[in-house]
Amino acid sequence: WRRSTGDRIVTTAALRQAQDDMLAEQRSGLLQLRFAAIVGAKNAIVSAAGLRTYETDGLLGYRCRPEIVVLPASTAEVAACVKLARELGMPVVPRGAGTGLSGGSLPSEGSIVIGLSRMKKILEVDLDNRVARVEPGVINLDITRALAPDGYYYAPDPSSQSVCTIGGNVAENSGGAHCLKYGFTVNHVIGLTLVTPDGEIVELGSRAGEPEALGYDLVGVVVGSEGMTGIVTEVLVRVLRTSENTKTLFATFPSTDEAGDAVSRIIGSGIIPAAIEMCDRLAIEAIVAATGVDWPLDVGALILMDLDGVTAEVEDVAVRARDHLKVAGALDVRAPKDDAERQLAWKGRKAAFAAMGRISPNYLVQDGVIPRKDIAPVLREIAALGASAGLRIANVFHAGDGNLHPLVLYDARIPGQEHAAEQVGGEILRVCLRYGGSVTGEHGVGHDKVCYIGEQFSEDDLETMQAVRTAFDPEQSFNPDKVFPTPRLCGDKPGAYVAHATEASGEAGRG
Repeated sequence: WRRSTGDRIVTTAALRQAQDDMLAEQRSGLLQLRFAAIVGAKNAIVSAAGLRTYETDGLLGYRCRPEIVVLPASTAEVAACVKLARELGMPVVPRGAGTGLSGGSLPSEGSIVIGLSRMKKILEVDLDNRVARVEPGVINLDITRALAPDGYYYAPDPSSQSVCTIGGNVAENSGGAHCLKYGFTVNHVIGLTLVTPDGEIVELGSRAGEPEALGYDLVGVVVGSEGMTGIVTEVLVRVLRTSENTKTLFATFPSTDEAGDAVSRIIGSGIIPAAIEMCDRLAIEAIVAATGVDWPLDVGALILMDLDGVTAEVEDVAVRARDHLKVAGALDVRAPKDDAERQLAWKGRKAAFAAMGRISPNYLVQDGVIPRKDIAPVLREIAALGASAGLRIANVFHAGDGNLHPLVLYDARIPGQEHAAEQVGGEILRVCLRYGGSVTGEHGVGHDKVCYIGEQFSEDDLETMQAVRTAFDPEQSFNPDKVFPTPRLCGDKPGAYVAHATEASGEAGRG
């Protein structure tokens, strides 16, 4: 029915909506008051405009607005926020800089996002023990900047290292170009302060660089757990002495076939470069347009490689690496003439994702892993997938460890293209699995790949993973709807969502 109110006609639906809006506003106000008592009013965000910043991360295709965002400044404030969220029955989503590419910090319905951007202090540098203690909001590159005057650096170097934070790196076990030789985040984190899902503050691993703690490797469990085991509030990282010498080689090839063969030859010969990266023709075009690097546009692929160590070793290895590049069919092999040219070349490589905006209005980046020997055939299959969908695919990736980053280019203004890009991205992951690889190397599973993780791991594998997860978080309230596939998330069953028996009992979170 409708009721006349002066010149207005008010429907029951409109009245209910107004009541719902009023109740929601009251709830938001109460939430803000309670969390503001912990973090301060300006750090408890409930306005629609303020929340919009946090409704997505680097994977822009998914959005969900949280109920509230809080920005604590200390471990104690994080713990207090977690306890209050638990009391209120709210899902908790930890967030770093929001640069993740798998939807790992995507909010859930009715969630609180605990952002760690205010916790950005380098707390301690202990060069005698070659460690540094940092808060999770510290920018990755800022650790190296702080250590460089003393001749040290922090090895893991994601392409986003100038903006991504250590907390996010820990959550995703981030890698980077130079992780081929030196390892991923998990190889450089030796101690953690963790706020558990019940608000307890615990210390895991080493405290000052002493030998590894005895017992279970709980640090190894937390690193890469994508925010499901708690919130990391301090990180003890291993730092390395800067190499005596670093030599960079740049090689171009007729196609990715020859470039892939060169990578296999180099690694197979026993040479372990600090980094060996590959770009195809489309990636080169975007990088040149964005950064102005002096790279040829009439080649099919290029390799950018760092060799480091003591000078005698570097000089010897560089000669051998050149020979392998030439035998594989390199069109040209050269070294930068000075450090400025070297830095520009690496700036070009690290700017690759952002550079795609020069050649496409939108793109989707994937993160699969394959055996090095299969780079050439896999890239051919990826190109065929793009061609069949009418989409271009650029490839720029960590060739040394077979960690692919295909970028599926599309235009969201064209109906159907975004969906087609998502389908192609999923098929690329299936290609990686078919070659014996993985659905992720360093970007995490997050929300984006929940429907593919079950194709890599068996039911028993996933149940074991869930058992570990629920040992930390029995209620599965931390970063829900991530990593573990469910019918609700994957749409593999039509109709209303029905919880799997193990999920309903709290033993698992997937169907």
